Amino acid sequence: MSHAGNRAHPGLATIGRRLATALLGVGLLSSALAQAAGPLEKEDLKFGFIKLTDMAPLAIAYERGYFEDEGLFVTLEAQANWKVLLDRVIDGELDGAHMLAGQPIGATIGFGTEAHVVTAFSMDLNGNAITVSNEVWEAMKPHIPHENGKPVHPIKADYLKPVVEGFRDRGQRFQMGMVFPVSTHNYELRYWLAAGGIHPGYYAPHKGDTSGQLDAEVLLSVTPPPQMPATLQAGTIHGYCVGEPWNQQAVFMGIGVPVITNYEIWRNNPEKVFGVSNSWAEQHPNTHIAVVKALIRAAHWLDADNNANRAEAVKILAQPHYVGADEAVIANSMTGTFEYEKGDKREVPDFNVFFRHHATYPYYSDAIWFLTQMRRWGQIPEHKPDSWYLDMAKKVYRPEVYRQAAEALIAEGKLPASVFPDFATEDGMRAPQSEFIDGVVFDGRTPNDYLNSLTIGLKGEQKL
Repeated sequence: MSHAGNRAHPGLATIGRRLATALLGVGLLSSALAQAAGPLEKEDLKFGFIKLTDMAPLAIAYERGYFEDEGLFVTLEAQANWKVLLDRVIDGELDGAHMLAGQPIGATIGFGTEAHVVTAFSMDLNGNAITVSNEVWEAMKPHIPHENGKPVHPIKADYLKPVVEGFRDRGQRFQMGMVFPVSTHNYELRYWLAAGGIHPGYYAPHKGDTSGQLDAEVLLSVTPPPQMPATLQAGTIHGYCVGEPWNQQAVFMGIGVPVITNYEIWRNNPEKVFGVSNSWAEQHPNTHIAVVKALIRAAHWLDADNNANRAEAVKILAQPHYVGADEAVIANSMTGTFEYEKGDKREVPDFNVFFRHHATYPYYSDAIWFLTQMRRWGQIPEHKPDSWYLDMAKKVYRPEVYRQAAEALIAEGKLPASVFPDFATEDGMRAPQSEFIDGVVFDGRTPNDYLNSLTIGLKGEQKL
């Protein structure tokens, strides 16, 4: 199979497959096409991604032929950064992309780039961590409880607070990197800091301030994921929140220590989504279902048989046109372990989840959590009623497309109904979630009650 990346023309193998598909179409359609809602509106597709391990469903759907099973001829193309990726989806240069979960939501409500972007597929749960420089780690260690000579996890931001105060007392700015203003990483880093009594700052877009640093005790700024380790090594930032493999890369380089995973900040939190523009979704409904079918199969393969396929996935992702990091670095998290301080490798079997816990289903409550964080930190400057949060979630998240894809896979015998949510009773809301580092409970049905329960951040009618 030809490598992912820029392909000006299909190879001979691809032309052969298209011919076979066309011949099947004369009489006996393939089972995939027979089960589709109708003929594909578009077969040649280009999808974007950022070089992170959680782009894996795209790589696996490509490499294992799941896209081709659906009659799709896909090109995968790495993008420079999240803004470029989003802009290219909006302007139609890309048919869809591996996206930060907050990107379709932020674009649709008009924070930053304004455009209607939707998702029918959640790509993964967990997968991020917060890393600090060696200097900061050494300053944190005296405040961290130890057991048998090793730090007791989870490591809270309470232990960072005296370090931040020390920087302030010396007249220095404590700076940390995250990947994008509407990224999970931004909200997770802010959540962790605030849970430790450290104010991460507000956005004030209505006042022209989109820095996110208003009233901040720690200054957060954007750094593209692959550049995180080098930026830390240069001393420009003192820590960062990013997806893999860029936390484990800091360990391998000996320049920093991952102190906490996002699994420990919010267990089984949603991370990336597959996003398309709303206009693309409206113009290509059958193609959209076919894409989601292929991605569901890829995600299922990644988690099948207790992660038995992860070693093969690591080899695929290590290729330069996908993630392009050493296999050992990628395997450190993809195979159910995570290395914190060098030599301190611990079992974290759910660090990367692609299918378990209904990871691929686009829950409205996931979207609502991101909206609450946008409100909490001022990206949504004014109070909104609970009904608004649900309306926005329904505008962006498309479980009906996911359901059609899942039901087609069940009908084709590719996956059993037991691996999916019960669509007859599913209302798009996860059960109230309590496994946050601060013990606060989130219920997507009552977002304002949730906001009111958080100590730091905007709530109620508060404005900046």
